[in-house]
Amino acid sequence: MPALDGGRGLHRYGVHCHWTGSTGVGYEAVSREHAAGAPPAAQELRLSADPSFRGDPDLLNPEQLVVLAAASCQLLSFLAVAARARVDVLGYDDEGVGVTSDDDPPMRLVTISLRPVIRVAPGTDADRVRHLVDIAHRQCFIANSLRTEIDVVATVVVEDDGPG
Repeated sequence: MPALDGGRGLHRYGVHCHWTGSTGVGYEAVSREHAAGAPPAAQELRLSADPSFRGDPDLLNPEQLVVLAAASCQLLSFLAVAARARVDVLGYDDEGVGVTSDDDPPMRLVTISLRPVIRVAPGTDADRVRHLVDIAHRQCFIANSLRTEIDVVATVVVEDDGPG
């Protein structure tokens, strides 16, 4: 849970990163593996750089974490909006993609594309669900915190009533 700051509505999110090794071995050989955490959560992550920057492809990298944060925040914002609107969401699966470009300095995520597939209860209006996706995107803390363009295109699957 975020720490509140004296009732002023501020939330603080503390994190830590830890690395040991030696850069004396040179750019090519220096280890990019490090640990990161966000107390009070007990889980720590092992992270590395993107493989194109000599990182370990078996470990998450910061760019993936940004895309993952955007996707997770969209999911949570949508679930909150849908629940408040009394829409029965049965499933939500997203395959998000972040894109960087070497051709447009400075290096950054140029776009994040989220493509959620949202399953809803029989009788739900798919257009209303898509409208709620847009509301959730406008309310997403992460989307509102990034300069990167975030494109959200949802597929809504209205479940069948069953054998009729």
